[in-house]
Amino acid sequence: MSTNPTNHPATDEQREIIDSIERWAERELRPVARRFDHADEYPAEIVAQMQDLGLFGATIAPEYGGLGLDATTYAQIVMKISAVWMAPVGIFNSHLIMAACVQRHGTAEQKTRWLPKFATGEIRGGIGLTEPNAGTDLQSIRAVARRDGDSYVIDGTKTWITNGVEGTAFAVLVKTDPEAQPRHRGMSLFLCEKGPGFAAAKKLKKLGYKAIDSAELVFDNHRVSADRLIGGVEGRGFQQAVGGLELGRINVAARGAGIAEGALRAAVRYAQERQTFGKPIAQHQAIQLKLADMATRVEAARLLIAQAAAKYDTGERCDLEAGMAKLFASEAGVENSLEAMRIFGGYSYSTDFDVERYYRDAPLMCIGEGTNEMQRIIIARQLIERNPL
Repeated sequence: MSTNPTNHPATDEQREIIDSIERWAERELRPVARRFDHADEYPAEIVAQMQDLGLFGATIAPEYGGLGLDATTYAQIVMKISAVWMAPVGIFNSHLIMAACVQRHGTAEQKTRWLPKFATGEIRGGIGLTEPNAGTDLQSIRAVARRDGDSYVIDGTKTWITNGVEGTAFAVLVKTDPEAQPRHRGMSLFLCEKGPGFAAAKKLKKLGYKAIDSAELVFDNHRVSADRLIGGVEGRGFQQAVGGLELGRINVAARGAGIAEGALRAAVRYAQERQTFGKPIAQHQAIQLKLADMATRVEAARLLIAQAAAKYDTGERCDLEAGMAKLFASEAGVENSLEAMRIFGGYSYSTDFDVERYYRDAPLMCIGEGTNEMQRIIIARQLIERNPL
């Protein structure tokens, strides 16, 4: 199965990185994924290995100690890992969205201060956008930051935050001017470290995406110095956060495609092992039709991801391409995981097989980083904007 879904061959260095990550996932993740998932236990030793591999600095520029990978290479790494076990990808993806906000929008001092520690994983965290009453509609957030001398005081609650328990630093979206119109002009992004007035309230229980902590974060009179305002200017937080979501959507698309490929691989193997009516079920036309559709979804998802990643790498606006990739690849993950369940039959309900985990993990990709319903709206609006009469 192909590993470079682009029109340009990977460099030797890129190929080496991708192949090494694939070998690592098979060697280190596959034997333990089921155990950590079923126990819903944080895989601390796996996180340490990801730190040693440099994954927490994957897309951070080399001048700050990162690997400086382009989005194309990064997406392929995400697919390779997700084909084995999707959840660990969330740990470094959320972290890298935070890092991207600093790298793309931060002041020179903020980049120098924070990015080297992000790259090594010395400081790990994520991005705090979602609230109990605000998800896709980020402009409805209620968390606020009030200026108080050389500091800001933050109050509010964030929820469904990946790395919320284990992480220590987060890029947090708040309102610095709740009366601003349009609302996005009153929103700012701050780098907040856990401490007085800022803590994880609880770990949230989930259907899938287990072993990775998703938590509620509570800010109660949390004071941060003014130099933690990303970019140093109020009112730019919404654009900074949404810009970071382009990479996040490419990542989610890659996760969906990885799940789709993992489900396909499992189904292809099982269909050749399982026999009914005197022959492997892979020889039954009904199963062949499913496998053909599954394989086509994987390849189509890869191509859409490659298109979005290539445009991101040029610095062009890619919300349409990232939206298409996220929409199709996440749905491919859901559809392939369900078809794998059908191919496995009764055994698909056994926790001894990975397909039940793919089936539980896949739907999150249709929700995370903007629902697929919102992706359709973004795609349609961009089509109209790019093709005016």
